[in-house]
Amino acid sequence: MASVTRDDIAAALSTVLDEDSGKDVVSAGLIHGLVVREGHIGFSLEVDPAKGAAKEPLRKACEEAVKRVAGVLSVTAVLTAHRGTPSPSAAKGHSHAHGPAEGNKPQRAPQGAMQIPGVKAIIAVASGKGGVGKSTVAVNLALALSKLGRRVGLLDADIYGPSVPRMMGLTGKPESKDGKKLLPKEKYGIKTMSIGYLVDEDTPMIWRGPMVQSALTQMMNDVEWGELDVLVVDMPPGTGDAQLTMAQRVPLAGAIVVSTPQEIALIDARKGFAMFDKTHVPVFGIVENMAYFVSPGSGEKSYIFGEGGARRMAEKLGCDFLGEVPLHMTIREKSDSGEPVVATAPDSDEAKPFIDIARRVGGHLDRALGGGARKAPSISVED
Repeated sequence: MASVTRDDIAAALSTVLDEDSGKDVVSAGLIHGLVVREGHIGFSLEVDPAKGAAKEPLRKACEEAVKRVAGVLSVTAVLTAHRGTPSPSAAKGHSHAHGPAEGNKPQRAPQGAMQIPGVKAIIAVASGKGGVGKSTVAVNLALALSKLGRRVGLLDADIYGPSVPRMMGLTGKPESKDGKKLLPKEKYGIKTMSIGYLVDEDTPMIWRGPMVQSALTQMMNDVEWGELDVLVVDMPPGTGDAQLTMAQRVPLAGAIVVSTPQEIALIDARKGFAMFDKTHVPVFGIVENMAYFVSPGSGEKSYIFGEGGARRMAEKLGCDFLGEVPLHMTIREKSDSGEPVVATAPDSDEAKPFIDIARRVGGHLDRALGGGARKAPSISVED
């Protein structure tokens, strides 16, 4: 089968009519940032910010038109609002992704709260920087919440570095009953979704911010999650577009910040805490990962990265200290082999910290749900 080309995609999009202009979306200059890579298609649809919400059917029509092209494996289409008249389309011509036309100043499109049918609560597991073991905590926390009797889903929101497929020992693409919504992949009693199921593990995700936001939206809304007590979201590290998308568009019940004890990690963890604070997302507490090393022979604790830094930070910030997880070889080995310690050795000493953290998180979750569902906040961004 011949690979899909940019001309194929442009031809498909030219069949979609924009009623406001009376032209197809390509001729109207609405399509920007077209990326065609090994059957995976991404582009943005630039519209008048005043009509952002009303243009959602047009976005879906564009997406459906592209899906019908032979050889297309996935489509990521996102609405982008700009002041002024859109520039000529980037769907023709150059072979690389284009941004907005010069002189057009970005403006946030009107966005509403994203509700996931059947999901009672969503919690984010975040970190201010990479390399602190956030995904290990997220995976084992989700499994621990399930062990404690909750119906749990796990969403891998780290588009650039998805870890859940390897940590859960899952491979292959998700199935779909109707060709529209994906079925989450299940293992160890929890439902999971990750961009890692849709692309090869070694394929880099070279995507702009709007495409990442759209991918996150689709992995929440276009997945048959079913009835869940809680959806645990493994967030990407940092405080960028993906984090703001989750904080702004998703009614998060709360967030958990993961850090290691050393000061350089705690500085970034405080930034993560501040981001959730500014977006009015309750922070359930802080987890200190790699808190100490346990010697395999003697069982002696060595505080390699310092002692108690995250606990002191939690006290200073006035939030709960959820617990500490040791730097243990078994935890690392089981994560790498797709056999997370809470799932395969739930009664072990290595699993106990995650179970204890899950109990504390469960208490916060119950209190949050007792207060009613939180509405997604409205964020104003100053230039």
